[in-house]
Amino acid sequence: MTWGTELWDQFENLDKHTQWGIDFLERYAKFVKERLEIEQTYAKQLRNLVKKYCPKRSKDDEPRFSSCMSFYSILNELNDYAGQREVVAEEMGHNVYGELMRYSQDLKSERKHHLQEGRKAQQYLDQCWKHMDNSKKKFERECKEAEKSQISYDRLDNDINATKSEVEKAKSQLYLRTHSADESKNEYAAQLQNFNGEQWKHFNVAIPQIFKNLQDMDERRTVKLGETYRNFAEVERRVVPIISKCLEGMVTAAKAVDQRKDSGIVVESFKSGFEPPGDFPFEDYSQNLSRTGSDNTISTPKNEGVVKPDPKHSISKAAKNKLWLFGKKPKWSVKAPSLEDFSHLPPEQRRKRLQARIDELSKELQKEVDQRDALNKMKDVYEKNPQMGDPQSLQPKISETMCNMEKLRSEIHKNESWLSEVEGKVSTRGDRRPSADVNHHTPHGRESPEGSYTDDPSQEHRSPPHQPDPRQAHQPDPRQAHQPDEFDDEFDNDDPLPVLGHCKALYSFDGQNEGTLLMKEDDVLYIIEEDKGDGWTRARKQSGEEGYVPTSYVEIAMEKNSKGS
Repeated sequence: MTWGTELWDQFENLDKHTQWGIDFLERYAKFVKERLEIEQTYAKQLRNLVKKYCPKRSKDDEPRFSSCMSFYSILNELNDYAGQREVVAEEMGHNVYGELMRYSQDLKSERKHHLQEGRKAQQYLDQCWKHMDNSKKKFERECKEAEKSQISYDRLDNDINATKSEVEKAKSQLYLRTHSADESKNEYAAQLQNFNGEQWKHFNVAIPQIFKNLQDMDERRTVKLGETYRNFAEVERRVVPIISKCLEGMVTAAKAVDQRKDSGIVVESFKSGFEPPGDFPFEDYSQNLSRTGSDNTISTPKNEGVVKPDPKHSISKAAKNKLWLFGKKPKWSVKAPSLEDFSHLPPEQRRKRLQARIDELSKELQKEVDQRDALNKMKDVYEKNPQMGDPQSLQPKISETMCNMEKLRSEIHKNESWLSEVEGKVSTRGDRRPSADVNHHTPHGRESPEGSYTDDPSQEHRSPPHQPDPRQAHQPDPRQAHQPDEFDDEFDNDDPLPVLGHCKALYSFDGQNEGTLLMKEDDVLYIIEEDKGDGWTRARKQSGEEGYVPTSYVEIAMEKNSKGS
């Protein structure tokens, strides 16, 4: 069923219908636009909501409760959900709304072209009809004039009084009118035949083709609407799996809420470490009151039955302050200034803060150790391949790294001392060494050049030696270097240690402390033990004397077969 055959006479209605189709398409495009604007607004409001309730504090200040962490996880999932709504809006704008608007413009141009062709065909048919109608009217007029001439001639021919010239004149006039009528008849017949031919072409060829084009255009519009309806739904369907994952993440976060864990965190966060206060003794202030004679029978001797206040259990300000739950709060419960050793905190909180700081410093120390090892490897590569770089150019960076390591070790040692004080026991270096230097292990019973290892656990910790930085002065002053106090005598072994390499003294070293080795500038020594990360290298003189020397005081050259050992 085609419009060209069934609707050959409905040009105006088809004009209105095709216009309605384009208007409907644009109406649907407007609907999609408003829908994607709703999605954009919704996504923006969701993101603002997430931003409003997201924590604005640092990670250290954030609560670690499972309920809070789950809520933050839900906020993250909601933020991802808002992102999916933005994806929906973007794809609707590109794949549906944008496509509809482009197609609408194409439809308007195509419809205008087809309607113009239809109007031209109609105008041409109207023009043919006018020519035929004019020739018809002319033929009618000429026939009427010929009839009048025939009547006039017949009247004069029958009139006996008419002259011969009058009759000839009427006859000539009749002949002219009859000839004109015959010509008009022929012209009318030609115009009629032409009009009929053009009319047949119009209604059987031109108009059906034009209407068929309009029908194809309208059907394509309908198909396009169906495709955009499907795209409209597919946009939503494509984000459903991701939205489902967001919702599953929210459910998982809800299941992660653990009331017992949160209660434990409360205990961890606020436990002071103080013991609960004991019973307070009765303090009798009536001992010094004089008794009357009538009271002698019931009075008690001055020194009998009277409970004297025990100075150990007397109510003092400190004891009263410990009852802060029911009275005055101690000073640490108020906003106290932050001290380096956290002594303003209660014991348990102070222990946790110190342990956290030690762990953080240990991580920084490990980074410096890794950096030092990497620089040493690079230096070895430069020594083997001088064309790759100058080994001496790395020495300032190595020295700086060593200084940073010593500073970090000093900080770790200081915090470990405070931690031992909090725990109520003396902590030896060997107890906590893994947290300070992960990759360097020292044999039991031997004291390192830092003076922190010892066989006597009661011996107090000593600060690690401070090595001079050769970058700061060409010739360091050994008086400014803190030398190790003592070394265990471990050089009396029967079998000497193998030689790993040799070194050249850059500066003089007095070696006054036990375990150290005296050396002068430009002395050449044998290396029998590498630096373990504490800034000291074990060396041997040609005379056989052994001891430790500062690593930064010497220039080391290792044997090839000992690299990496």
